[in-house]
Amino acid sequence: MPQICHFFGVVIYMYFNDHAPPHFHAEYGEYEAVYIIETLEIMRGKLPRRAHSMVVEWASLHRDDLRQNWNLAVHMRPLFRIEPLE
Repeated sequence: MPQICHFFGVVIYMYFNDHAPPHFHAEYGEYEAVYIIETLEIMRGKLPRRAHSMVVEWASLHRDDLRQNWNLAVHMRPLFRIEPLE
């Protein structure tokens, strides 16, 4: 499961050849949530409010990058790192 970004204790990653809808995983400590790329809704899991807000802010800035990485992952191609939230 390739890590594509890390910021403020949040780790973002995607699985290769994962199921639809296009999504990414976010971990923060012992918490994990799966976010749908198009809507940024949580598909499953939960993050603390502050971590969730940071993930949504970051993902809204990098939605095109997330889509590109999803397409690469579906085709089992190497993913690229995405700039962290500053």
